[in-house]
Amino acid sequence: MQNRGNLQRFVLIAGDIITLAIVTVIGFASHGTADTAGSRMLTTFIPLVVAWFLVAPFLYVYDTEVFHDGRQLWSPLWAMILTSPMAAWLRGLMLNSPILPVIVII
Repeated sequence: MQNRGNLQRFVLIAGDIITLAIVTVIGFASHGTADTAGSRMLTTFIPLVVAWFLVAPFLYVYDTEVFHDGRQLWSPLWAMILTSPMAAWLRGLMLNSPILPVIVII
């Protein structure tokens, strides 16, 4: 049973990484720069992934018992809300640039 829990957790983590990559590409595409961004996408993707994995475990996003309880869907929602400002802050540190509040909100 432990192996099944680990597999489920792995699938959740892999799904989150893939989702964050898709969100990053969509963000660049919405600005019309996806085809020329290249490694610049990493300046968004890496802070987003780091922030997500710093926040999500504390809100039990990867707890398989919580995962099976539909009443716990608040957990990923709050993780997303808390991840956004942290990712913007990390990106600002990484690029040594100011953090625009509108970016955090979007």
